[in-house]
Amino acid sequence: MNAPAAPEPRGPEPRAEDRPARLSVGVVGAGRVGPALAASLRLAGHRPVAVSAVSDASRRRAAELLPDVPVVEPARVLALADLVLLTVPDDALPGLVEGLADTGAVRPGQLIVHTSGRYGARVLDPARRAGALPLALHPAMTFTGTAVDVQRLAGCSFGVTAPEELRLAAEALVIEMGGEPEWIAEEARPLYHAALALGANHLVTLVAQSMELLHKAGVAAPDRMLGPLLGAALDNALRSGDAALTGPVARGDAGTVAAHVAELRKHAPGTVAGYLAMARTTADRALAHGLLKPELAEDLLGVLAEPVSGPARPADPADGPQGDDR
Repeated sequence: MNAPAAPEPRGPEPRAEDRPARLSVGVVGAGRVGPALAASLRLAGHRPVAVSAVSDASRRRAAELLPDVPVVEPARVLALADLVLLTVPDDALPGLVEGLADTGAVRPGQLIVHTSGRYGARVLDPARRAGALPLALHPAMTFTGTAVDVQRLAGCSFGVTAPEELRLAAEALVIEMGGEPEWIAEEARPLYHAALALGANHLVTLVAQSMELLHKAGVAAPDRMLGPLLGAALDNALRSGDAALTGPVARGDAGTVAAHVAELRKHAPGTVAGYLAMARTTADRALAHGLLKPELAEDLLGVLAEPVSGPARPADPADGPQGDDR
């Protein structure tokens, strides 16, 4: 029988004195992230004690990932928990923190953790002034709201921002959840978050559009066709960056790109703007890195300079003297 595979290295374990004590954990906002993090902390020995949830979907997530944990109001979550996870949408976070602090819900010495990528620890200043210990722990992962998220946290990078005196405690919590802490400066949080959104969120849009187009082209299983291709492209990009660029834009095949644009205008006009924008960016990067030959770039960029709406059709006499290209 083969020996079991050795576990993946997760970096140095925190010293015993830097590990957080076993904590009661509360979740404010049972979206896709909070219950998964609390379930992961439970595996590390902490004790989820309360969760707030409003919608039916959030209540179902809480019941699935945190069975037997009561659903209560946010203020009650803070009253019961030593460690509070604020897992609400970015735009709701500042108001939530201010409201909890103004109503006296925050207790001195309480760990208040938010999971927003956009904000650092400064957004928690109202809670800090009330005596709380502020931490920003953002998992660089897409969540489904199911138990699979807990498994995916293993090896997941977390963007960590906290006061220097809390840095070791923040990193220890991340390691206990199976993650890898990556320190992000307060002022760099918006750029950090933009980078992740550019790569992950837009990838989903591009893949979904690609599958729709393949289906229109008659491919019975677009996901099966794209899986190996996209997996190889992602691996090559992570290993080699711009050197991994391939395809008609990087080669300067202006005729092929023009044919793409014509077909997209005919069958999926809603995809033209995205195709042109990404192709222009790809051409710029390929040219800058010596992959696209300058003598081929002019014709290609001419094709990509077409307006998104396409050339106006010839005027119809019935439209009147000015024509109508709407």
